Amino acid sequence: MSLVERDKKVIWHPYTQMKDAQNPIPIVRGEGVYVFDDQDKKYIDAVSSWWVNIHGHAHPYIAEKVSAQLKELEHVIFAGFTHEPAVKLAERLLPLLPGEQAKIFYSDNGSTAVEVALKMCLQYWNNSGNTQKKKVLAFKDAYHGDTFGAMSVSGRSIFTNPFNDLLFDVEFIDLPTAANISELKTKISKLQTQLSCFIFEPLILGAGGMQMYEAKYLDELLKVCQENDVLTIADEVMTGFGRTGTYFACEQLIYKPDIFCLSKGLTGGTMPMGVTSCGEKVFNAFLSDDKLKTLYHGHSFTANPVACAASLASLDILLADETLANIKRVEAQHKEFFKRIEDHPKVKTIRQTGTIIAIEWQTGNDTSYLNGLRDQLYNYFLAKGIILRPLGNIIYILPPYVISNNDLAYIYQTIQQALDEI
Repeated sequence: MSLVERDKKVIWHPYTQMKDAQNPIPIVRGEGVYVFDDQDKKYIDAVSSWWVNIHGHAHPYIAEKVSAQLKELEHVIFAGFTHEPAVKLAERLLPLLPGEQAKIFYSDNGSTAVEVALKMCLQYWNNSGNTQKKKVLAFKDAYHGDTFGAMSVSGRSIFTNPFNDLLFDVEFIDLPTAANISELKTKISKLQTQLSCFIFEPLILGAGGMQMYEAKYLDELLKVCQENDVLTIADEVMTGFGRTGTYFACEQLIYKPDIFCLSKGLTGGTMPMGVTSCGEKVFNAFLSDDKLKTLYHGHSFTANPVACAASLASLDILLADETLANIKRVEAQHKEFFKRIEDHPKVKTIRQTGTIIAIEWQTGNDTSYLNGLRDQLYNYFLAKGIILRPLGNIIYILPPYVISNNDLAYIYQTIQQALDEI
């Protein structure tokens, strides 16, 4: 049997209706911004394989460091033990994070990083003797993951529909704008006795449609949260490690969050890993002679040494001058493309932040995730050798930073053709 036939016998793919799913494309190798199928057809990975790959596929430097770590220590329990890669990674990450972050808690992915952050905040107030602050504030169209806590603080959608009755109650607000910022600030002040924390994706809501909003209005929300003793959680799982033009989106803010959630680009896209960081204030609330004030949370693969080694290697590449130059180059290319197509009659809206550009297709009133245009666009670009995964009627480019100007030009050209033809 072919790989596809074997796959169909045993695999259940994510976000996929398996009854009428197209055959999966067998990928046999990756190199830079490309992945190659079993017929040696080349695809440009324009979405960084679900936003994780920031330096290109099969990066030799990361592979070298991972290989060396595998020969020394593949894993060890992280309760009661430690190891050099975990400590070194925390030592390097903390100074890079905006604000005064002091401690790193390791987990497995973005969803679990969010779960840890929520538990830190809720237990922070419990440990402090305040049993009233149990409510979470979040954006209406947010997406924070697919585990139950992460789903609870995500906007209600087709992703959460079967579970809505089981999710805990959350106070949802609109994205801040000049028109509503006063209303949102007043709402936070009125709810401050109940609010434990505010969780947000800074500057860009990813799976919610690549919605973008201004840092100055987020700053106003963070300021009022600080004034009203509401903890703040920055979900930088997608926006971290250069995506918004700075190493972290929160660098563009005046007021810094209490907690960060990181994953995706953390390991350069090579393997799963999550990080939740916090400041001393949060950490100190768990220091006690009372064992019940312990953060009872952990994962079998917490602080996996191989994933830590991959993350350290990825950081080496990220902090190189060449990478920052590439980020600025991609950003500049996107801005030029923005100007070329913003007046196209099929473009409803276009938005861009850092290395991310999103185009919303004119589709009348049907702007849902299940919009029929989604599959049409997906297949159109695949046939042209480009991996783009539309969010309903929204396509976006979120490439590895090593993508060439020629490959970007080809993607832009193909999008313009699609706008004219579809």
